[in-house]
Amino acid sequence: MLYHGWDDPVIQPEILLNYYRSVVARMGQPDSDQFIRLFMVPGLQHCTTGPGPIRFRQASDESGVSAQADPEHDISLALERWVEKGLAPEAIVAAKFVDDSSGHNSDPTKGILRTRPLCAYPQVARWKGTGSTDDAADFVCVKEKSGK
Repeated sequence: MLYHGWDDPVIQPEILLNYYRSVVARMGQPDSDQFIRLFMVPGLQHCTTGPGPIRFRQASDESGVSAQADPEHDISLALERWVEKGLAPEAIVAAKFVDDSSGHNSDPTKGILRTRPLCAYPQVARWKGTGSTDDAADFVCVKEKSGK
């Protein structure tokens, strides 16, 4: 499982996108879907900071927190479920905590500001047009119109 922040100022997001695309070009999408998932994270800068919903218990996040300890919100548990039960993740729900200003040492007990689904690439999260733009439940994963 791979993830990368769209706002990363250190490593360009296109580097990982190009790698993922090269795997799919060589293996084909159906075969690639058996062993690789890429999650692009809007608002994630380099590893663990940024203005978007960036908490999904990624390995580089020293706070080690997600909104809930389940495979839908925790990338480590999603990987475990994929390996042990064969259920590949199509989306991971990321959270932005109210106290997320300190980067590595967020305090989730102060509440969640917003959640957003991180959709398995090449899908992206689209707001349904109703409900809150701060609630992952009001989004769906759809294929990018640009065909990337």
